[in-house]
Amino acid sequence: MPLAADDLRFFVRLVEAGSISETARRLHSSPPAVSRRLAALEGQLGIRLVERSSRRFMPTEEGSLLFERASRIVAEIDDVEAELGARRGEPAGSLRIGAPMEIGRRRIAALLAAFQRLHPRVTCELVLSDAGHDPVRDELDFALRTTPPDDPGLVCLTLLRSRRIVCAAPGYLASRGAPLEPGDLARHDCLRLVRGRRVFDRWPFQRDGARFDVRVAGSLCSTSGEVIHDWVLAGHGIALKAGWDIADDLRDGRLVECLASFAIDEIDLYGVFLSGGRQPSRLRALIDFMRAQLVPSKGRGSSRNQSYDHSPD
Repeated sequence: MPLAADDLRFFVRLVEAGSISETARRLHSSPPAVSRRLAALEGQLGIRLVERSSRRFMPTEEGSLLFERASRIVAEIDDVEAELGARRGEPAGSLRIGAPMEIGRRRIAALLAAFQRLHPRVTCELVLSDAGHDPVRDELDFALRTTPPDDPGLVCLTLLRSRRIVCAAPGYLASRGAPLEPGDLARHDCLRLVRGRRVFDRWPFQRDGARFDVRVAGSLCSTSGEVIHDWVLAGHGIALKAGWDIADDLRDGRLVECLASFAIDEIDLYGVFLSGGRQPSRLRALIDFMRAQLVPSKGRGSSRNQSYDHSPD
């Protein structure tokens, strides 16, 4: 039985990931399911494709040959699908997009669904993580992140600009009082974000144009921005959140801004993708759509290295 394109694509992703567990993570599957699919592929071909043990994972000679040929075939299939779509005037093919958890779930997911309805021949995969996406490492076509990349091989667009806002629920402020200046935060339960082993316990402020940091403390911290959001809504403490995450809560009175006169630094949402000549029409369509839907405040935002080839297919 000849190999299907999906089998070739699966094996390419497996070798690129370098392990069963990482393949499962990238495919949103489970290690046993990935192992079964690899075993079925080996059984179909009658050869062992990967040497795998607790300490070793690498393709056999036959597996390396299959990977080399399959990579070219998968790339050609993608190119043909994109070219056929372009001839019909429609972007086509697959896009893998990474975004932070909270804004990804609350806002980007709906935007991607709207984009896909406009371009029904494009398949979109949304990958959510607060770890910070990298288009190369995470095999993404487009990454949304809050820090610009250092890699000169990446194009970086500013899509959103906001302030970081100190906020709390009305009930918390009624029982504990509102901080009148940044130093008052020492008397409050502050909800802190964690990245890796680092706890973000220094919050930035400005007074008369001079920046300074205030060390905060509290009983609750989390690696999830969404958890911090839920905690502050429930009245468990004071949080430092991006304005785009809490705009509705501020408008509807579920949260109250604190220390508004101490202008806290801005936070940007960047769109990042690989540079290098002509981009597929599906990626160009996505970039144009995101730039139209997520517009920085007039006069406040600037984009870095924004040029990309917008020539027709």
